[in-house]
Amino acid sequence: MSVLAQLTAALGDLVDTRPAALEEARADRSGHAAEGRPLVIVHAETVAHVQETMQIATATRTPVVVRGAGTGLAGGANAGDGEIVLSTARMTAVLEVRPDDLLAVVEPGILNADLNRLLAEHGVWWAPDPASREISTVGGNIATGAGGLLCAKYGVVRDAVLGVDLVLADGRLLHLGHRSVKGVTGLDLTSLVIGSEGTLGVVVGATLKLRRRVVGTVCTIAATFPDVRSAATASAAVTASGVQPAIMELMDAASLAAVHSVLDIPAPTPGAAQLTIQTDGPASADEADAIAEILRAHDGTVAVTHDPVEGERLLAIRRSMHQAMAALGTSLIEDVSVPRSAMPAMFDEIARIERQYGLTIPTVAHAGDGNLHPNFLFEGAETPADVWQAADDLFRTAIALGGTLTGEHGIGTLKRRWLAEELGDDQWELQRQIARVFDPLGILNPGKVFSPDA
Repeated sequence: MSVLAQLTAALGDLVDTRPAALEEARADRSGHAAEGRPLVIVHAETVAHVQETMQIATATRTPVVVRGAGTGLAGGANAGDGEIVLSTARMTAVLEVRPDDLLAVVEPGILNADLNRLLAEHGVWWAPDPASREISTVGGNIATGAGGLLCAKYGVVRDAVLGVDLVLADGRLLHLGHRSVKGVTGLDLTSLVIGSEGTLGVVVGATLKLRRRVVGTVCTIAATFPDVRSAATASAAVTASGVQPAIMELMDAASLAAVHSVLDIPAPTPGAAQLTIQTDGPASADEADAIAEILRAHDGTVAVTHDPVEGERLLAIRRSMHQAMAALGTSLIEDVSVPRSAMPAMFDEIARIERQYGLTIPTVAHAGDGNLHPNFLFEGAETPADVWQAADDLFRTAIALGGTLTGEHGIGTLKRRWLAEELGDDQWELQRQIARVFDPLGILNPGKVFSPDA
């Protein structure tokens, strides 16, 4: 009996072979698509459905690509020829909310923003806040180790997950982690799974670490600077001062102009860069005043508002970055991180790369933690060679400045060729060996993170 026949016999209407659906599963929001077309999509609705799928996949040695909302930016959930797409998008239940213990147990398909709307009724929230929060799933957040706008103060996904339920390649179900605040029994396999991009198992549930609702006024600061280096230097000065904003986002001139255009608001001053900063908590007003002084001392033109509606309007400019890039054409959306003190130098290097390769690279940054998102713009469906050369230069520069290839998007297929450069050969090989322990047959997300022969 064929793989498709076995899946259909076991899972019935959950098996999807519609050509349009299969075509969609080839790509994510990176703009890149896998070679060929996947064999089938399984729309799992329960843990048992995931286990049955993996048991059949192991018995037939059929590769499996786990997929949530398909909003990734590194090609990590793109499925190609002969592969099973295992979708967890229908697994959206919130199984438990415990405000007293500050935890929730959820299925992987719930959208990040939907979860927080539900948690708000209980006076709690989950801190990870990617710009894609309205369309990205919690399972996808876990798979990529997502961050977002609030992570400088409140941490990334790795700081906000107590445990995961993981189905292994052979269908076994593991309950990793704990519900207690502390827990150091054995190796920390939960942290290993976070950011593993579907190469170790299928996340079918998560125990999340929550926070109580922040009291006090949220203050928003918008500051424009004559150039991006001035803005980066100002953001580094804010960090060095010891004041801890909840959000500190930087937009260079090209990204700011693009967003103003797509939102149909008056164009910014040519060459101007912008910092958008929010403070929260009981001391938010005093912190906002202190930050405003620092920004003015670094040639910033500063406006401060305590109005939450106006604050969200200002922040919406930053959140519209992907929409603005899509309006400009095709883009390779990148994701490097450097120490926060190195951000001015990194922006200098981006300017050098633009000149050297004749490119425009609109860049935004989570300035509070040194995570930059350069966007390499080009025409057509395939990334040109000169863009890859420029990206190669940028990756190596970030590493040389003490940084990393990816802060939150993951490696996927787009960055696997540079992985050994950052890790070193010994660590790269050790990571491959660890993946083989979880997945001896190599059927989970093959060709992702590690090279195809890994």
